[in-house]
Amino acid sequence: MANFYTDNKALKLHLQHPLMQKIVSLKERDFADADKFDYAPVDFADAMDNYERVLEIVGELCGTTIAENAESVDHEGPKVEKGRVTYASGTQQNLDACRKAGLMGMAMPRRFGGLNFPITPYIMAADIVSRADTGFENLWGLQDCAETLYEFGSEDQRERYIPRVCAGETMSMDLTEPDAGSDLQSVMLKATEMPDGSWRLNGVKRFITNGDADIHLVLARSENGTKDGRGLSMFIYDKRQGGVDVRRIENKMGIKGSPTCELVYKNAKAELCGSRRLGLIKYVMALMNGARLGIAAQSVGVSEIAYREADAYARDRKQFGKAIIEFPAVREILATMKAKLDASRCLLYETARYVDLYKAYEDIARDRQLTPEERQEMKLYNKLADACTPLAKGLTSEYCNQNAYDCIQIHGGSGFMKDYACERVYRDARITSIYEGTTQLQVVAAIRHVLTGTYAQLIEEYQKMEVAPELEAQKKILDEMFAKYQEAVEAVKAVNETEYTDFMARRLVEMAGDCVMGYLLVTDASRNLSSEDATVKEAAAELAKSAKVYVNLGMADVARNAAFVASVKPADMAEYQA
Repeated sequence: MANFYTDNKALKLHLQHPLMQKIVSLKERDFADADKFDYAPVDFADAMDNYERVLEIVGELCGTTIAENAESVDHEGPKVEKGRVTYASGTQQNLDACRKAGLMGMAMPRRFGGLNFPITPYIMAADIVSRADTGFENLWGLQDCAETLYEFGSEDQRERYIPRVCAGETMSMDLTEPDAGSDLQSVMLKATEMPDGSWRLNGVKRFITNGDADIHLVLARSENGTKDGRGLSMFIYDKRQGGVDVRRIENKMGIKGSPTCELVYKNAKAELCGSRRLGLIKYVMALMNGARLGIAAQSVGVSEIAYREADAYARDRKQFGKAIIEFPAVREILATMKAKLDASRCLLYETARYVDLYKAYEDIARDRQLTPEERQEMKLYNKLADACTPLAKGLTSEYCNQNAYDCIQIHGGSGFMKDYACERVYRDARITSIYEGTTQLQVVAAIRHVLTGTYAQLIEEYQKMEVAPELEAQKKILDEMFAKYQEAVEAVKAVNETEYTDFMARRLVEMAGDCVMGYLLVTDASRNLSSEDATVKEAAAELAKSAKVYVNLGMADVARNAAFVASVKPADMAEYQA
């Protein structure tokens, strides 16, 4: 029986990262829940055992039910009738199974019916679910919207809505409009306050994932006469109240099981979440960062299934009297796919750990004043999470698209046919570098951390870590790559022209990513090569192989981007204009 957690050794390696001790201690408040809930852990070992047991349940559910339903869901898709969405039968079966297994509201506190999981094992579950069915991960993963309710909603709103999510009700975030895609400050859905203090919403939302959800977080214009982000607020809409109809479901290239809806709000009753005027400035930014980490997990899951499909086909397919995996050209593609997959996963979980740490401190600050040392740590991890999130979303989504492309290539003509899963994987992959902020927008978010030195400071910390003897050569190459990166950054900063910096931003961010992921592969492998756990030790050996491949790729990419920065001056930019 397939289990998508136990058959993936890398997941256990990342779950056992040294920072998990600190994360669990902060998340569990020194295990204060042990006396209140019979399923709460009593110590660190008990907590880690809980995470593994739940992830095994996720893995089994994905390996049997969700993966088995993926093809039929892709063909059937959801339907809309009389303003309501009906899921594909396989999607409904998946949701029912997840509810029955208690896998909704995983990261929510136990007092609301959740499992109180840190972000890291929750994101690990998202990685696994995406491997099984990328489109279904959208529906299941939107439980993450409850985090925004928990952070910014009132205690009354938390008590009314979060238990419903933990019990299995679905959520959506209604942000995009026909004339407001990436430019969310142009949102015009109108929110009108009523004499009794309630609100009414009127207008249209478009491209809304799971748009007929039970509970919606809605960005709307609450301040008359405004046209920018300062006039926007966040609202909670409960489907039970009525007033919102699904006009249509988009006919998409991929993730067909996930209904992407156009919604019509007609005097829909809603309630304010948090404070007025902070909808975009504060709440949506937090919501989007969580969503972007989720898309990074989704992207890693796509890379995983793409690599596995390609590897299995290459071992089975024979040409000219031997399996095609024996041909160097095919072996090189597979090694490159595996390196990009492992690099993506290292960055994903590094980011998740930083998010875990700063959010744990934020949560503690709701109950008591942080010490100066705790405040300093919270600020550090917040900055690192802010820097790594766009890097993770941007680069893992690009890599998953490349891996899906290469998966088709290894299948040859068969990959172009719907007989093989890789055709669906290829279609599902394409959206990852578009929604929740395109790769270009991730570059806009990341370049600030290039220029202020956040990535450089992070890499300098990686340079201090011990490296296994067999990876010392890769560490030396990474040090050279980092020096080239710093030289390129200083060259761009010396020009001191905004347009030139924007023009070079993608190359600088890619160079930062090459360095960060290269160091993570080397250090994560080095830390675990002598592990007493046979599974972790084997995973570390695979990471070490990927590190050698990825560092070679990174060395070439950094050299290429550095050469471009050195050769293209501000006066040359005219050649790139329409």
